[in-house]
Amino acid sequence: MIAKDIHVSCVIITFILFFIRGVWMIIDSDLLQRKWTRRVPPVIDTTLLASAIVLSVTIYQYPFVHAWLTAKVVALFLYIGLGMLALTYGKTKAIRISAWVAAQFCFVYIVAVAITKNPLVLS
Repeated sequence: MIAKDIHVSCVIITFILFFIRGVWMIIDSDLLQRKWTRRVPPVIDTTLLASAIVLSVTIYQYPFVHAWLTAKVVALFLYIGLGMLALTYGKTKAIRISAWVAAQFCFVYIVAVAITKNPLVLS
């Protein structure tokens, strides 16, 4: 299924880009200010979301109907908020680093739920 391959590829790419940008944030690298670091991630994330929607419709599993997918969507919103705090809105470096680490834990949870289709995977 090509939608799944696209989705999984985007998951890997988005995590790598988030991790790298977090490292650059920690070390105050000028690379974080390059145009591509602001333009590429939204393209990847949009492709990721579109492929998620296609997969959801294809497998007849929907957020707010199936618990595991609901957990992924809720965790996704948390991940996005933490990512914004880490890379843009955190007022101190400690807040940014804490949000960056928390976002990574959130990401791992989302992947674990996707693999197990169980929202209580970590309990």
